[in-house]
Amino acid sequence: MQRKVREAFAHELDEADACALRGDVHLAWRHLERAHVLSQAWAIPHVRVHLLMLVHAIRLRDKREVRGQLLRLVVAAPGSWLGRTPRGNTGGSNVGILKPMPIPEDLQRILLQ
Repeated sequence: MQRKVREAFAHELDEADACALRGDVHLAWRHLERAHVLSQAWAIPHVRVHLLMLVHAIRLRDKREVRGQLLRLVVAAPGSWLGRTPRGNTGGSNVGILKPMPIPEDLQRILLQ
C-alpha cells in the first residue's frame, strides 16, 4: 500500500472510531465504507475493514449486516490477491458483493498517486 493510500486509510479508520465513540453510527459506517474503497487492492487492510464492519454490525445488532460481513470476510483476501474486487464497492451488505461503484473524487486522487 502506497504511503498516501495508507495515510488516508488510517485517517478513515480513525474517523470511524471517533464517530462511533460520539454515537454517530451512520457517519462511522460512512468512514468504514471509504476505508473499504481505499483498501480493496490489499488483502490485509481489506480484511481488516470487513472485520471492523462486522464489529460495527454486531454492536448495532444488525443481523443482515453481520451475515453479509461474514460472507465478505471469506472472499475479501482472495478477491484482493486475484485482483477481482469490484472497484469502488463500499463493502456493506446493502450492495452486491461484485457490484462496481463510482469512487468519490477525493479517493480517486489518492488511489491514482
